[in-house]
Order: sequence, then C-alpha cells, then structure tokens
Amino acid sequence: MNLTNKVIWITGASSGIGEALAKLLAKEQCKLVLSARRTEELERVKKETGLSDDNVLILPIDLEQYQLTVEWTQQVIAKFNRIDVLINNGGISQEGYAMETSAAVEQKIMNINYFGNVALSKAVAPIMQQQKSGKIAVVTSIIGKFGLANLSTYAASKHALYGFYDSFRMELKDDNVAVLIVSPGFVNTNVTLNAVTGDGSAYNKNSPAQENGMDTTVFAKKFVNAIKSNKNHKYIGSKELLTVPFKTFFPNTFYNLMHKMSKKKNG
Repeated sequence: MNLTNKVIWITGASSGIGEALAKLLAKEQCKLVLSARRTEELERVKKETGLSDDNVLILPIDLEQYQLTVEWTQQVIAKFNRIDVLINNGGISQEGYAMETSAAVEQKIMNINYFGNVALSKAVAPIMQQQKSGKIAVVTSIIGKFGLANLSTYAASKHALYGFYDSFRMELKDDNVAVLIVSPGFVNTNVTLNAVTGDGSAYNKNSPAQENGMDTTVFAKKFVNAIKSNKNHKYIGSKELLTVPFKTFFPNTFYNLMHKMSKKKNG
C-alpha cells in the first residue's frame, strides 16, 4: 500500500505510539487526522509534524463517548472527503486485582478499549466500502493472547478485539477493505503510568518492562511497514513475544511461571 497523499486517522495521537506514528507518517507525505482527548497535546504533535493546516485535522475525541463516532467521522469527511487508513490506537490500561476492581472501572475500560474502538471502525468502514479501498489497523496487545494478574479487564478488552476484528475482516474483504491487527509487546510509553486502579484513580507508576521497552520511533517504523504490506496480523516487540508460543505449547508451565512472577512483583 502506497501511503503518499493517503488520509490517515490516528487515535491516541497525543503521545506514545500514536505520536510516533504521526511524525513518521508526515514524512510519508500523508494527510493526517490526529485524535485524542488533550487538544493542547494534539496541537503540539501537529506542530512537530511540520504539516500545513491543509494536510492535518485536529479532532479531539473521547472514545468513552462512542455514541459520537458517526459525527466524528463526518467531520473528517468534511475536511478530506475520504479516509484511507484508520489507526485505532487509543486505549487505557489497568493495574488492580479483579476482586478489587469496581464494575464502573470495568465498564470504563471496556467502553474505551472495546466499544469505542469498534464503534469508530464501524463508523469509518462504510466510507471505505463506498471507496472500495481502505485499511483499518487496530492496536491490541500480546495480553490479548493470555491473561495476567492485575490486568483482568484490560486483557479481556484486548481478547475481545481479536474476536471482533478477525470476524470483521472477513465481512469487509469483498469490498477491498483490509483489517490489520498489530500486537505490541513492551513499548516505552506511559501506558502503565496512566493506567487506572480498581477504584478508578490513576496508577501513577511506570513499570520497568515498559521503561525498558522498544522505542516508539522503532515501533512506528515496524508498524508503518506492516500497514504497507498485505499482512493480517503483526506482532511487534522483543523477546517478550516468545510468551505467546510458550503459552500455546506449554500452558501449565506458562501459568505457573507467570503466577510466581506476579507474586514477586506484588510483594
């Protein structure tokens, strides 16, 4: 897929993976829609891309308000008249035991990570179907392939994305609309720092795994290469990606090891 002059909508574009993708895609001469909750950070990213006002749209959104996805999509069409790629990257993480996590927090995580994500794709898909071209790239996680202590609802939301998009891909294929699932390992972002705890408060701590994870610029290059390809799925990370086949072939050993690691982490 040649990305020159393509209209690419990035959610979660105010920091981390989304910000790195915006800066890299600007160099590919794309037209960008930058979305997240923090308008001032989106303006900063826009400035750092060097794109003109004609080639970038700042569109603040809150994925928890997913009832507005059609309205958001109409704003993009009003600006650019098409959408070539949707990068569904926005999301929220969790730190807290399941029994200590309120139903309200569980609902919030699912609203953002699953319902908001899916609603946006369903709002954009008819545009792509009419164009007879387009790609929806969804950021999930290797945690969508197994569960871990303190991450129950986060893991559930990422598992759900696999189920939906593997199915949605088949429904869109005849209209020449592709679905790419990207599963990161550890990436050096603030996703853990910004995670919510069981009562909804901010976790405000980062993890060594996150801090030592792949640089966002390196990750973005691999992500963009996956978009250009015909891949349906792409893992991006380092040695932590080995957990996926390890869990598949040695599930008992895997869960025993993860349990011991969790006990050590939580003292």
